[in-house]
Amino acid sequence: MTANVAEEKTPAVPVWNDRAVSVSERVDALVGAMTLREKIAQLYGVWVGASDEGGDVAPHQHDMEEAVDLDVLLPAGLGQLTRPFGTAPVDPALGALSLMRSQARIAAENRFGIPALAHEECLAGFAAWGATAYPVPLSWGATFDPVLVRRMAAAIGRDMLSVGVHQGLAPVLDVVRDARWGRVEETIGEDPYLVATIGTAYVQGLESAGIVATLKHFVGYSASRAGRNLAPSSVGPRERADVLLPPFEMAVREGGARSVMHAYTDLDGIPAAADEDLLTGLLRDTWGFDGTVVADYFGIAFLTTLHAIAGDWADAAGAALRAGVDVELPTVKTFGTPLEEAVTDGRVPETLIDRALRRVLTQKTALGLLDADWSPLPPALTGADLDTPDTLRGSIDLDSPANRALARTLAEEAVVLLSNDGILPLTAPRRIALLGPNADEPTAVLGCYSFPQHIGVHHPHSPLGITLPTLRDTLTAEFPDAEFRAVRGTGIDDGDTSGIPEAVRAARDADIAVVVLGDRAGLFGRGTSGEGCDAESLTLPGAQQHLLDALLDTGTPLVTVLLAGRPYALGRATDESAAIVQAFFPGEEGTHAIAGILAGRLNPSGRLPVSVPRTPGAQPTTYLGPRLAHANNVSNIDPTPAFPFGHGLTYTTFHWTDLTVDHHEAPTDGAFTLALTIRNTGRRPGTETVQLYLHDPVASVVQPLQRLIGYTRLALDPGQARRLHVTVPADLASFTGRDGQRITEPGTLELRLASSSTQPHLTARLTLTGPQRHVDHTRHLHAVFVVGQEPVARA
Repeated sequence: MTANVAEEKTPAVPVWNDRAVSVSERVDALVGAMTLREKIAQLYGVWVGASDEGGDVAPHQHDMEEAVDLDVLLPAGLGQLTRPFGTAPVDPALGALSLMRSQARIAAENRFGIPALAHEECLAGFAAWGATAYPVPLSWGATFDPVLVRRMAAAIGRDMLSVGVHQGLAPVLDVVRDARWGRVEETIGEDPYLVATIGTAYVQGLESAGIVATLKHFVGYSASRAGRNLAPSSVGPRERADVLLPPFEMAVREGGARSVMHAYTDLDGIPAAADEDLLTGLLRDTWGFDGTVVADYFGIAFLTTLHAIAGDWADAAGAALRAGVDVELPTVKTFGTPLEEAVTDGRVPETLIDRALRRVLTQKTALGLLDADWSPLPPALTGADLDTPDTLRGSIDLDSPANRALARTLAEEAVVLLSNDGILPLTAPRRIALLGPNADEPTAVLGCYSFPQHIGVHHPHSPLGITLPTLRDTLTAEFPDAEFRAVRGTGIDDGDTSGIPEAVRAARDADIAVVVLGDRAGLFGRGTSGEGCDAESLTLPGAQQHLLDALLDTGTPLVTVLLAGRPYALGRATDESAAIVQAFFPGEEGTHAIAGILAGRLNPSGRLPVSVPRTPGAQPTTYLGPRLAHANNVSNIDPTPAFPFGHGLTYTTFHWTDLTVDHHEAPTDGAFTLALTIRNTGRRPGTETVQLYLHDPVASVVQPLQRLIGYTRLALDPGQARRLHVTVPADLASFTGRDGQRITEPGTLELRLASSSTQPHLTARLTLTGPQRHVDHTRHLHAVFVVGQEPVARA
């Protein structure tokens, strides 16, 4: 080799691929190198379905989409892949292979080698064929157990990450305002503090696994008029600030959520997707959120088609970008050619594109998708023979024994015993009549975002992918010596009463009758609970109340079990059933939990996250209302619930005593310290859920009669007692004042230590002193509960 020949050098790694360079520098370099079309391509997704043969994903068509041609789109790049696993039944290993091959293709076809970010639903588990179906969020709320929910979310996240998914569209942080709303099953409850703490725990678990958690729906979706899906929401600024926003605030501040999804709804005429004050002013400028804001599916197009605040797709895209939406989902519509043309003709400034792009690329950089050594190979396929896809089938287990054990524990903690005249636990009954439409229905435990109910129903010839024992199966196992007679009686909502006489005969011939009622989860009218399945009233669907009343008339002791997505008024059964057990779609292990509670193998510990109404028409109402929202002498409608928020019975008893307060006065920037003793006075181990409510007798604006500000679960053996210490910052008494700012003001307060919102055991009357204080999003958010390390002497 001659001396003047230059030595061969390794090509330099582009700045955007270099991990040694700061994220901001990498992103700036990439933004500066991209064309307008390449920039916009990172701001939309394409709805696809993975191949069950392991080939590339294929575009999924929806009645709100135009056809998508990947060959045309991919040279410019692609921001997101929408639901590759959650579109059709696909073996997980072959789905992972399909996604891997698609990611390799996407990266190869754009100039910068950028793969897409893949997202999936994970509302009650990874919404993929064969993945564990956990209890729905309303059941998470019923546990009052953030630690357990965090564990569940971490397990969900690990499964998603293992097959190549990056982002999960959960949790739902909407606070229930009207139980007629179909999506109540997707929420955590009717109290903002419960929703905030359980939802934040879910975010922490999902994010700990490396999955981007997406908070939804920001904000006001659940406050729709008459509980109708997508109906306008008419809430004032204080209700928005003090009820609807706190769960999102906590999940951003403490949960570390990296994505937020705007709501479909409009608040007082401003759609969330076009609300700059909300998506930029509050979320980013005030709370400091630095992740991505993604559109709820078709939500940007809705600015034109439903809200009519934009004249065409380009106007809709510009309004969303100005407000702070970064990514259009589920597929390209407004952020494609219409947006490109709007930038070119000057209607939308390119600076808005660059702002959203930086957020998207920053997130992709954090996920490792821009690293020089990025590989599309997901962890679950490491070491697998990728050249022979058929050998992969069945090799990835998304419903492991560990998952099922976790799902069962959560279900066990979520089942709520509403009433019991002493008949439970059942003691070796000889003849059991098992009645009702949900007694022998496998999918009765699943919510509308479970894979079988969301996707599987469209593929009736495909197996469920998971084992779903019915309550008949699990009760038979719990009582192997009993004689069972099962009669359906009526359907969920068919109104058929022809089977009721047979059910009555079965009940009369039995020692005990168990009737299993409730909902069928579905979407847009295909169910009695779920998205688009709103209820006119809280009467049990179909002829179920007729069946229930007929069974009560038999005189046979009747145990009423609800497998439902919302609370229902039960008429006479509220007082006449021997026992009532409420389960909110408790997942694939749910019937084991119910059977265990009926048999006494388990001691129930669930608490109601929503009130159960006494009458079906007293809506909308929750426990979280001011004086005039409760029973009074100026209205003939009594909204008093049959069973209140926080209620739940056990098979043991607890005694609350010895309340002490260190100081009965504290400044408005101080705190109170309380202590009490709780003893298990029954004969079996049990868990008491200690709930702390705040009552503000006189305030400068109308306040709810009381609101939850803290809680803890306390497990005690028979005779055991523990001293519980509680520190309550004055910040927890804050609310939005007349000027729109959050304040803590001096005055008298009551702190009620209770086992439900209507059952206080001990009350401390305290006084805040000093000047009124303005507080903000940096305020204290929690009371601190500390259990004494040494047990109090047993009785």
